[in-house]
Amino acid sequence: MGKDDWNPKRILELSGSYWQTCTLHAGVKLGVFTAIGEEHLTASEVAERLPAEKRAVGMLLNALAAMGFLVKSEGIFSNTPASLTFLVKDAPQYLGYMIMHHHHLVATWAQLGTAVQSGQPVGGGSSTRDEERRESFLMGMFNNAMLIAPTLTRAIDLTGRRHLLDLGGGPGTYAIHFCLNHPHLQATVYDLPSTRPFAEQTIARFGLNNRIAFLDGDYVDETIPGTYDVAWLSHILHGESPDDCRRIIDKAVAALEPGGLIMIHEFILNNTLDGPLFPALFSLNMLLHTAGGQSYSEANISEMLTRAGVRDIRRLSFRGPNDSAVMAGIVARP
Repeated sequence: MGKDDWNPKRILELSGSYWQTCTLHAGVKLGVFTAIGEEHLTASEVAERLPAEKRAVGMLLNALAAMGFLVKSEGIFSNTPASLTFLVKDAPQYLGYMIMHHHHLVATWAQLGTAVQSGQPVGGGSSTRDEERRESFLMGMFNNAMLIAPTLTRAIDLTGRRHLLDLGGGPGTYAIHFCLNHPHLQATVYDLPSTRPFAEQTIARFGLNNRIAFLDGDYVDETIPGTYDVAWLSHILHGESPDDCRRIIDKAVAALEPGGLIMIHEFILNNTLDGPLFPALFSLNMLLHTAGGQSYSEANISEMLTRAGVRDIRRLSFRGPNDSAVMAGIVARP
């Protein structure tokens, strides 16, 4: 079905689809899939492991089975292959951190009408849950990037480039994979001091301490020290207003040598701003949580790069999940 095929059934299914969302969130938050693991358990056994009330656990397990996340046979529950792969906490492809990040956004999304009326963010959380929220966000971003970075970095040729700036790089996931795929490359991750411990731990895990450095700073309010010949800006512009995006790109370009390569990785809207769906919805997420952030179109990003003195601007062939894409260009020589 397409956009023109809406009918009462589809509209009401969409309106109530958050019931399924909340059921999945509860399963992950309570650790249902991890508690079951590769075993076959009754509702009582799962309830003991969580721990939680037996009757309520049975209802949750039945709903998860109805959704296809669990298999039920003669009162015994087990994980599906997909749940084992993506929803058990020690699985390499665990998605639970990002799911919990989504869970933490639910209360704010319920206030979307208020945000649209005021034009102001309504995001914010209880201070007692800040650490949990931060862990979910950082680990969710890391896990998401780990799914994309190996393929993306292999597709980008940095032959001859010597020093990469990973601006707002968080744990340095992309810097790590660019360096793994280009043995001649050094990298610097520039991000807030609070990100340093996670980044240094991750960089050390890949054995790249001698090639990737972490530099404390705020890319909105501070200059970027050092000189580089390639800059990578992944998912940082959408959190900022158009004016701040221009300032950030200007700073990144100023830190590049003439002939340097700048690459911007974002959820990119089409130039009419009414699609694809995920970038359009993500714009609303930024409305809810930031003072001026939004998704940007290819034309928006091209204009910012051109204004900063970047030439040969192009969109790379890579297309990631949720319509992420990469725009690239070369810093003009004087």
